[in-house]
Amino acid sequence: MRSGVIAEKVGMMSLFQENGTQIPVTVLKVDSTVVDVRTMERDGYVAVQLGAGKAKTKNVAKPQLGHFTKANVEPKKKLVEFRVSEDCVLPVGAEISASHFVVGQKVDVTGISIGKGYAGVMKKYHFGGDNATHGVSRTHRAGGSTGQREWPGKVFKNVKMPGQMGNKQVTAQNLEVVMIDEPRNLVMVKGSVPGFDSAFVTIKDSVKISKQPTLPMPAGLKAKAETVVETSAETEVKE
Repeated sequence: MRSGVIAEKVGMMSLFQENGTQIPVTVLKVDSTVVDVRTMERDGYVAVQLGAGKAKTKNVAKPQLGHFTKANVEPKKKLVEFRVSEDCVLPVGAEISASHFVVGQKVDVTGISIGKGYAGVMKKYHFGGDNATHGVSRTHRAGGSTGQREWPGKVFKNVKMPGQMGNKQVTAQNLEVVMIDEPRNLVMVKGSVPGFDSAFVTIKDSVKISKQPTLPMPAGLKAKAETVVETSAETEVKE
């Protein structure tokens, strides 16, 4: 089981296929650095802890700052743990790139939906509402009865009633990866994903789709810039 990634929702756009078909896609910028590794011996389970976004040092608590210092990484705004198998454990400090996913793969994207504030049952749950005429007054958009009679004499849990709409964790499943832009670290998935633009979301391999293309194992890691610079310098010396 591979690790997921943390990504920033950039926004939505359209892609056009060769036959002219328009595909609505959401652009996600991958930003994931391994901050810590959970081991079976120490923690009782195996997982990797990823961090994303740059946080100001003054806004980070001292215990968290020590956590980042130990990992030798910059303070991060968001931390997320992903359960992985032992053969997919990543070293601390490794950066996952957009090459972690491949075109045609199915993924699950999780985020916090946009908050819509206090809403009634017609807007929140698409209730039909009461009659507009025939003696009905003041209850045109009411939810109707929420309980029973003398017994049991209470309102059961999870009854659909007015309240806050949105601002909940939502997972969009089985989204297709349409395009990968590795130089800019972008992943484009078909359809919409929860959250507002610039919000953090998590992307994981689909749990319901077993047949996937060949995926990078244990992960698609970003090549370090220092290695590229050293290689180019050596080439200039040889020339």
